[in-house]
Amino acid sequence: MPVSLPSRPHRVLLALGLASLLAACGKGDAEGGKGGKGGQPPATVSTLQVQPVRWSDELKALGTANARESVTITASVSQTIASVEFDSGDYVKQGQPLVTLVQGQQTANVAQAQAQLRNAEQLYERSRKLADQQLIARADLDTQRSALEAARAQVATQRATVADRVIRAPFAGVLGLRLVSAGSLVTPGTPITTLDDVSTIKLDFTFPEAALSQLALGQRVNARSEAWPGETFVGTVASIDSRVDPVSRAVTVRAEIPNADGRLRPGMLLDVGVERAARNTLAIPELALQQNGTVSSVYRVEAGDQVKEVPVKIGSRRFGEVEIVSGLKAGDRIVVEGTVKLRDGAKIKDVGANAATGEAPDAAPQGAGAEGTRPAKGG
Repeated sequence: MPVSLPSRPHRVLLALGLASLLAACGKGDAEGGKGGKGGQPPATVSTLQVQPVRWSDELKALGTANARESVTITASVSQTIASVEFDSGDYVKQGQPLVTLVQGQQTANVAQAQAQLRNAEQLYERSRKLADQQLIARADLDTQRSALEAARAQVATQRATVADRVIRAPFAGVLGLRLVSAGSLVTPGTPITTLDDVSTIKLDFTFPEAALSQLALGQRVNARSEAWPGETFVGTVASIDSRVDPVSRAVTVRAEIPNADGRLRPGMLLDVGVERAARNTLAIPELALQQNGTVSSVYRVEAGDQVKEVPVKIGSRRFGEVEIVSGLKAGDRIVVEGTVKLRDGAKIKDVGANAATGEAPDAAPQGAGAEGTRPAKGG
C-alpha cells in the first residue's frame, strides 16, 4: 500500500522541531558540565605530598680513553734494520732494545776514534813529563791537553752514533703492531710500532660551562664500556682545563682510572658519570610529570579538591623519579595517577594519597616515565 509523505510545509515544521529539541539537549548538557554540577563525576586519582629527599646523581658525558704515556716508535737516522727484537703486543721495560740498525761503519769509526785517543794520551803524557823538567814550554803542554780532550770527545761522538742504531723503549708499556721487518730501510719518522703505558687510563670528556660550579678535583668518576657490559670502572677527576672552548662553550675534564688488568685501551669510547655531592631537593615520580613539547607541568591539588596545572622546571632523573628545581614547594600535593583524565580546574576524588615523595599506590602506569620500582600504598 503506498505511503503518503508529509507536505512541504509539514516537513519544514518537523525539521524546526527537531532542531529545537537538539539545541535544548545540548544546552542542558553544557549547564550540567559546568563546575562538575550535575555533569561528569570527579575524576578518580591518587596523589602524594611533595617532601624533600636526599638526592645524589651524576653528570653524564661521553669520554675518550687515552694512555698514561703514548708514543710512536721511529728511527732518528736513515739505515737498514739488522734485527727486530720484539713482537706485537709485547710488554717491555724502559730501555729495552726494540730494533737494531746496521752499524758496521759506525763501529769502525768508534775503533778509529779510540786509537786516536790512545795516541793523544801518550803524547800528552810525554809532554807533561818534559814540561815538569822544563824542557818544553807550558804552551806546548796546553796544546797537547786540548788535543787529548778533542780525542775523547770524538770517541763519545762515535759511540753516540752507534747508540742511535739501537732503538730502545723510552718507558715501560705495551707495544702495538710491528710495522717493520729485518732488512727494511727506515728513515727519520718511519713508524716502527707504538708504545702505550696503560697502567693508568686518562679519560678526557667535556661538559658545558654551566656545569663548572659542579666540578671539583677528586670527584668520583664511574666509566662504562660496551666492551665490558655491566662493569663500572672507577676513577677520580685529576684535572680541569683552565680554559673554556670559545666555540663550543665547553670545558674539558680529565679523569684517571687505574687499569692494572689492561682491559681499557686507548681510543675506547666510554660513558662517563661524575658523581655530584648529595643534596636535599624536591623529587616526584616521573608518572606525575606532564610533558608538552619543552614545557613540563604537574597537576597540583588546590582547595575544594580541584586541580591546577602548574609549570615546573626539572633537573636530573633517576630510577623513575625526577628532580623539581622550581614550580613546587614542600607540602604541595600533586596528582600521580589518573592525570590522563584531568584538565585545569577539574574536580578529583583521591583514592590513595601518600605523604612520602616518590611513592604511589599500586596501579597500572600511565604516561611517560613509568620505569622504576612499583610504589607501595600508604595513607
